[in-house]
Amino acid sequence: MLKNIPVNMQGHSLMVSQPPALKMRVNEQTGQTEAAVDYQGNRQFVVSLIARPKPKPGEFERKGEEIRVTLTADPGEGFTPGKFVELIDAMVSHWERNGRSGLSFKAAGLKPVDAEVAVEPAA
Repeated sequence: MLKNIPVNMQGHSLMVSQPPALKMRVNEQTGQTEAAVDYQGNRQFVVSLIARPKPKPGEFERKGEEIRVTLTADPGEGFTPGKFVELIDAMVSHWERNGRSGLSFKAAGLKPVDAEVAVEPAA
């Protein structure tokens, strides 16, 4: 499987739909929920983004997709819903498990972009 392939997301606008939070997982041995860490023991974070292709001249704006991105470091404060961001050192990996497959996104962090829109929080 292909892992950690650098990806260029500059052709997309990325808007925070759920702010960064500590990534959690269930320990299969103990059944306890715990913070996810990488192989070096660093805590990981996760953010949900709406990724929408930027329209080219003469094109209509297309729908976006929500993606979850694992962050390898704490992105800090200020990444609220509606905030536009860029991914720092974005990568994508292909995965397969139990007859299912997909892509997972990872980045070293987030960088704010000046544009922002008002977004109602999900109920």
